[in-house]
Amino acid sequence: MSADSRGLGVACGAALLAVAAPLFAGGPMPAASLYSLKTTTLAGQPADLGQYAGKVAVVVNVASQCGFTPQYAGLEALYEEMKDEGVVVLGFPSNDFGGQEPGTAQEIGAFCRKNYGVTFPMFSKLVTKAGPDQSPIYAFLGRGGQLPAWNFSKYVVGRDGQVAAFFPSDVTPESKQLRDAIEAALAR
Repeated sequence: MSADSRGLGVACGAALLAVAAPLFAGGPMPAASLYSLKTTTLAGQPADLGQYAGKVAVVVNVASQCGFTPQYAGLEALYEEMKDEGVVVLGFPSNDFGGQEPGTAQEIGAFCRKNYGVTFPMFSKLVTKAGPDQSPIYAFLGRGGQLPAWNFSKYVVGRDGQVAAFFPSDVTPESKQLRDAIEAALAR
């Protein structure tokens, strides 16, 4: 590579940064993949979602005091059935809808284990709704314009960390449409 072409590359890179910088001046650059994000487990430990890269994830905003709370049983069954095929269920408690997840991390964990035998990964409570407090995880998931309207909304995320499908709360873990989306993501 000649000195002239290196200089042109540096100049082009600087120009791109100058144009893009105002777009991200209000916050961090958007994530390229769900698997590039970090969070905290329900137990308070740092968690790198990169550990799930190469898997198909079903990401769910969960709540302990919701009419959809019995879906925990179906989510656990889905996880147990498909984890060896490369599917993981990721639960993100949220108190965004109806104040239906008021508990502490310890209370949420105990409730899930006692009532539904949950063993799939659970993370710290977060905000799903758009706004200044929204979690980077849901900012990424909602890039396509679909954010949860209630608890137990589901995203199917492909092995590449990109959203493959979105389902509202009333689509159960047993539903054919969710299962078909998971199978399609596994096939890619």
